This record gives sequence, structure tokens and C-alpha cells, in this order.
Amino acid sequence: MSERLEKGLTALRGQMDSKVESFFSSCVNCGICAESCLFYTETKDPRYTPIYKTEPLRKLWKQEYSFWGKFSSKLGFTKTFKESDLADWEELVYDGCSMCGRCSMVCPMGIDIADIIARVKQGLSAAGYTPQDLVGAANRTLEFGSPMGNILPALKAHIKHIEADTGLTVPFDIEGADYMVTISANEVVTFPEYIGAITRIFAHANVSWTISSEAFEATNSGLQMGNNTIATELVGRIVAAAEKLKVKNVVSPECGHAYAAIRWNGPNYLGKKYTFGVVHILELLDELYRSGRIKTSGMETSRMTFHDPCQIVRRGGVAAQPRELLASVASDVTEMSDHGRMNWCCGGGGGVSANERAEELRIQVFNRKKSQLDEIKVETMVTACSNCRTVLEDGLDANDMDMEVLGLTELIADHLVENEALVGS
Repeated sequence: MSERLEKGLTALRGQMDSKVESFFSSCVNCGICAESCLFYTETKDPRYTPIYKTEPLRKLWKQEYSFWGKFSSKLGFTKTFKESDLADWEELVYDGCSMCGRCSMVCPMGIDIADIIARVKQGLSAAGYTPQDLVGAANRTLEFGSPMGNILPALKAHIKHIEADTGLTVPFDIEGADYMVTISANEVVTFPEYIGAITRIFAHANVSWTISSEAFEATNSGLQMGNNTIATELVGRIVAAAEKLKVKNVVSPECGHAYAAIRWNGPNYLGKKYTFGVVHILELLDELYRSGRIKTSGMETSRMTFHDPCQIVRRGGVAAQPRELLASVASDVTEMSDHGRMNWCCGGGGGVSANERAEELRIQVFNRKKSQLDEIKVETMVTACSNCRTVLEDGLDANDMDMEVLGLTELIADHLVENEALVGS
């Protein structure tokens, strides 16, 4: 057995707990999960059936942990694992799964298929079967602090423009602030208007906040590639910065996997409770709006819909807040046929959008979102994830669809009652 294969199998064995064993024992091979996955529905390729993507871990379970597997092994009937058992699944798992979790929602046996696929990634990553684009992003984050390299100068340059245009100050490294804001690289490089939006909103609502110059990056490439060592390191940087500044809360930006990494996975990675709270930007905006600290005026008249980011809405539970916020500034909002917890993914989550090799497949599976949009014929799509926003814009361009894509935070900022800051709130 090669060293590479041994590393992969060792990592997979490390994922084999009672939860996984019970899941594989429960699967009845009904195939219902297939129709929940846009990679299957848009390709009709049975290899993209969600439960099939778990095959390396299932095969190991069957051979080494199930009764009949152990029995067959003693009789010498067990087929040996080959590197191809891992290599063949790299494309299926990294190119053909966005980790959206929709399959987990429909499984009649209650199997969290997305969780098992995440565990398969652990084995593939350990064996070196990971797309080089994701490996590069992780290495840049470890070295420079961001998957796009050293973007702190770009962030500070953009902040200078914000401060010059608004007369407001973007606070860095303020000890004892109520909120420490994190940002995804995409929001610095592609959608910097997000940073200007939160600056204006927080000044308007008199929010005590700061950005850490040591750990502002929220994107977690380790989570996307299935490397818990890297994922833990990246979460640890944010936690260390929050503890150093003694902030009360950390704010996750409009980025789905960033939210999953810091809110749900982080305490398990680090093996400890946080000394601070974690809140998604939409949760915070909703709280500020409900308490009267955000005042808006005027309504958008464009026919709009809201795209639910999977990690924020389906797996994170932040479903009502974006709709309440959108309704406060838009008069004509139409839901897609499948929305909320059962909405269809944009197709780029789980690191798929960062994997250039998967681009053609990603554009193909956008047909599922196109079908949703064709049904309701809206002019504007609003979302709350910078990764979704990029993927949606790519899909719309590829299909020659004339539709604007907006970030919800920026939309709220555009409707603030001018010059009204509620001091002392």
C-alpha cells in the first residue's frame, strides 16, 4: 500500500464514529437524495447522486466495520483499496458538490449526507487529492492572511476612500468594542461597497465596532478543502484577535462558509467555548432594525427576489431576517418556487467557485437557478453572500440574462434616513 493511500485511509478511519456507522447502516439506497442535488438534476449523471459521493467512506465502513465486511475479510473475500478509490472521487466531491446540505433535508432516514461528504474530503485531503486551486488558496491564507494574498493594503486603501467620501472613521484595533467585524476577501476585492455600507449603517445606528488588522479575513479555505488542521488555524486567528481586543461579539460577513466556520465549526475545531458571541451581519442588522436603531426611507420599485445562501439560511437558520430587512426597503418581492430552507444552491459553494477546473460544470448546473428565475421573471436578485453573488453574476452572464444582483447589506445602507444617527441608543 502506498504512503499516500495509507494517509487517506487513516484519515477516513478517524472519521468513523457511531454517527457515521448508524448512517450507513440506515441507508436504504432509495435515491431520493439524487433529485435534491442540482449536480444530478442538471446532468442526469448518476455519479453525482449525493450518497454515491460518500462511497470511499462507505466502502471502508463496509469492509472494516460492518459484520458482513469483517466476516468476508476473514474468508479472504475483501477487495483491497486502491488509490483510484480516492482519486476517482476527487472530481465528484470537489467539483460536483457545493456542500449545500439539501440532500440531508430530504433523506427519509435522516442521514446527514453533506456531513459524510465533508468527512470524505478529510480523507481525500490527507491523501493529497485536492484541487490545486483550493490548496493554493489555503497556502496563501496561511502565509498572507487571505486566500487572495496580502489584501490588507487593498483594504486600507479602500477604507481611505470610504472615509474621504463619507467623513466617517473606520475603526481598527479598538479594544472593548461591542462588535469585531470580519470580512471575506471577495468583499475587499470584488464587492468593496459592502465595507462602505456597514460603515454607514454602524455610524447611523451608533454601533461600537472595530476591525482587527491581525485577523479580518473570514474565509476559511481549510473548511472548503477538508483540512481540519488548516481550518482550526484560521478560526484560531480570529478567536485570538477577538480575545486580544476583548470584544463582545464577532460579526460574520455576507459569506456562507465563513459563517459556518466561525459560528458552528469553530468551537469544535478549538475544543473550547468562545468568550464572545458570534452573529451574522444579517442577524445584527435585523436586531438593529427591530430595536429602532436603523431608520430607512423610500422603497425599491424594481421587481425583486431573494436568493437564500445555503450555509446561512438552510444550515445556519438565518431565514426570516433577510426577508424582513428586504421588505423594509422593497415593495415588490416575489419568492422563488423553492425558497428558504429548501432553496436551490447557486452552484458555487463548498469551494466549487474557487476551483477553476469545475467552471464548466458550475455553469451547467446554474440551469436550476435559471429555471427558478424564469418562473417569476424578476428584474433584481438580492442575496447575502459575496460568493453566491459572484456565481450568480457568472451564471446570468453565461445565459445572457439581464438581471441585477445586489447585496442586501448595501441595499439597506442605500435607504438609511440621511444624517440621522441615534446617539445614546
